[in-house]
Amino acid sequence: MQLESELHGALSEGAGAVLSFGLAAGLEPGRSPGTLIVPGEIICGSVRYRADTGWSERLRSALGGADSRPLIGVDAPLIRSADKLRLHEASGAVAADMESHIAARLALPAGRPFAALRVICDPAECDLPPSAVTGMKRDGRVDLAAVLLSLLRDPRQVAGLLRVAADARIAMSELKRCRHTLGPEFAWQAAS
Repeated sequence: MQLESELHGALSEGAGAVLSFGLAAGLEPGRSPGTLIVPGEIICGSVRYRADTGWSERLRSALGGADSRPLIGVDAPLIRSADKLRLHEASGAVAADMESHIAARLALPAGRPFAALRVICDPAECDLPPSAVTGMKRDGRVDLAAVLLSLLRDPRQVAGLLRVAADARIAMSELKRCRHTLGPEFAWQAAS
C-alpha cells in the first residue's frame, strides 16, 4: 500500500511526528459535511490507538473546537447509510476513514507522536451513488472517465453525485481553513 510505504520512508528518515489529515465518512446522524474531528483515539478492530493528548488538545484549541470522540479505521469506502449507522452503534465512533489507523499503527511503535485531524465529507444519513465510489482512485483522486461511464449507465445518479460534490466542497473548504489556521507545523511542538 502506498501510504504504508510512504510512512515507513518518512519515519526511517526521521519524521518527528505523524498527523493523519483529510476527509472522513460521518457515522453519527446529525453530523454535517465540514464537521471537524480531532479524535482522542483511533479504533481498528479490537485495537485502540491513543492519539497524543497534548497535540490533539492544541489542534482543537487552535481550530476553535472539534469532536474528540473516536474515529474508526476501515479498509473500504462506506457506501450505505445503514452500514455507517451500524458501525457507529457497534463502536461509538463518530466518523471513519481509511488512513488514520494505518498511520497510528506505524507511528506509535516507532515512538513517534500521532494525531488525526479529519473533516466529515459524507454524512451518516447519505448513501454514496455508485458513480462516486467507482470514480474514487486508491490515491484519493477522481477517475473522471469511470464517473462518466457510471452516469451513462444510470443517469438517475446525477442528483446524488451533485450532492456528494457539494458536500466535498464544504469539507475541502474546512480542511483548507484548518491548514491555514494551523500553519506549517500543524500545532506540533517537539519536546525540548
